[in-house]
Amino acid sequence: MSDILLTIPEIDERIAAIRGNLRDLIEQAAAYSGAADEERASDRIADQEEELERLIKRRDELSKT
Repeated sequence: MSDILLTIPEIDERIAAIRGNLRDLIEQAAAYSGAADEERASDRIADQEEELERLIKRRDELSKT
């Protein structure tokens, strides 16, 4: 996902959306039963956390300029 041309407000919107996704995924993971479901939920949560960290870093970089 290319965020090079995004503005700070656009990045903030994506950050908010990802945080919402994480809340939903955590709630879903709590309701899952079975190792395969838990692993899949864990992978999705990890992916969202990585994206969140990347966007926060990019927003911080843009804020410095």
